[in-house]
Amino acid sequence: MKMGRGRTSRIRRRKLFRSSVSRGVNESYKPEFIELKKWLKDRKFEDTNLIPACFPGTGRGLMSKTSLQEGQVIISLPETCLLTTDTVIRSYLGAYIAKWRPPPSPLLALCTFLVSEKHAGDQSVWKPYLEILPKAYTCPVCLEPEVVNLFPKPLRAKAEEQRARVREFFSSSRGFFSSLQPLFSEAVGSIFSYRALLWAWCTVNTRAVYVKPRRRRCFSAEPDTCALAPYLDLLNHSPHVQVEAAFNEETRCYEIRTASSCRKHEEVFICYGPHDNQRLLLEYGFVSIHNPHACVYVSEDILVKYLPSTDKQMNKKISILKDHDFIENLTFGWDGPSWRLLTALKLLCLEAEEFTCWKKILLGEIISDTNEKRSLDIAQKICHYFIEETNAVLQKVSHMKDEEVASVNQLTLVETLWTEELKILQASALILNSLQTPFRESASWGGVEREGDRGSEAGAQTHEL
Repeated sequence: MKMGRGRTSRIRRRKLFRSSVSRGVNESYKPEFIELKKWLKDRKFEDTNLIPACFPGTGRGLMSKTSLQEGQVIISLPETCLLTTDTVIRSYLGAYIAKWRPPPSPLLALCTFLVSEKHAGDQSVWKPYLEILPKAYTCPVCLEPEVVNLFPKPLRAKAEEQRARVREFFSSSRGFFSSLQPLFSEAVGSIFSYRALLWAWCTVNTRAVYVKPRRRRCFSAEPDTCALAPYLDLLNHSPHVQVEAAFNEETRCYEIRTASSCRKHEEVFICYGPHDNQRLLLEYGFVSIHNPHACVYVSEDILVKYLPSTDKQMNKKISILKDHDFIENLTFGWDGPSWRLLTALKLLCLEAEEFTCWKKILLGEIISDTNEKRSLDIAQKICHYFIEETNAVLQKVSHMKDEEVASVNQLTLVETLWTEELKILQASALILNSLQTPFRESASWGGVEREGDRGSEAGAQTHEL
């Protein structure tokens, strides 16, 4: 049969292509979801809007059965389905938690319950939910050290802090685990292993929803704000959607209301917050493609990398930036260098005779064309340095993927992060180039410029992309 060549045929083919790319494969027929549906129905929940499906790019998620309208409640999960510290206190663990000193944290209670119920297997009333939870996670704490070493420097430092925090969490919890021995025929050390606790910690950290804080004497003073929400936690993140999510005190249900429409058979998303990709990878173990909140962080050592080492006021300038909270969260984004980054560079580029004007810089005032130009030159050099570094890391990752097949999925995750950052840096380089154009034109018209300015201009042009 000959394919149509008319306008109608082209529109139909485009629609079919978009549908095939975005439409998921229904997974509601799978045994684990059939059991979960029965389990939820026993707890008074039946969903008429969504079904589990597997999508290209995001994996397992929830697909709309019908068109969803703006403002519509897309899911309303009864309180009886939520796994909270109330659940734990009412369980066989309650008495052990109540008498343990110092009081355990709400997080430890949830993690202990998850490990214990998973160990119970078929005997656990929570088995249908536990069966659909990931068997492994991709948070940095779960990745191989050689993979974490490939992270951008700011993220690598936070990943190492995360690993140390989880290790300390496990070490400090061993005494409490030992007190639970009467509940088990096996040694608690084999049940509550580091690997088991890590799985539980990641489950809570990546999947819990926020609930109103509660305060109980049997728990430590840490906020008790986490609840696991079966089925609801299959919803994936998108930075491009807006939702309202909260526990409804009247209906006693955790509800999600969409602020945007969704067509039939499309994946339904929620937004975890306006997080950049490094934050998403650190907390949730994934990277969002085309994330409008994504950015590249500039650390203090890179900030001063291209500034003259002969500047006698440099230490004072750095001290001012630290005192006024201008030394962190300096970034390149899709719209170029952030205002904070340019402001910090402007202050660092002040001449000795301009130094008394530093307060005006922090207030956003322009001191001189020379200062504006130099700060843009330095920003361009930093951006170019990052582009070179990013390309080098991507090449290294590519080689490692060929040699280390066992870690290919972890390496692909890191590759995606760096690829997204490269796109941001390339966009920033173009924007910086356009911002520098007026100064180049002014210099060519004026015919006279300071020697230092010519050197800075030459350096900037050397690194133009």
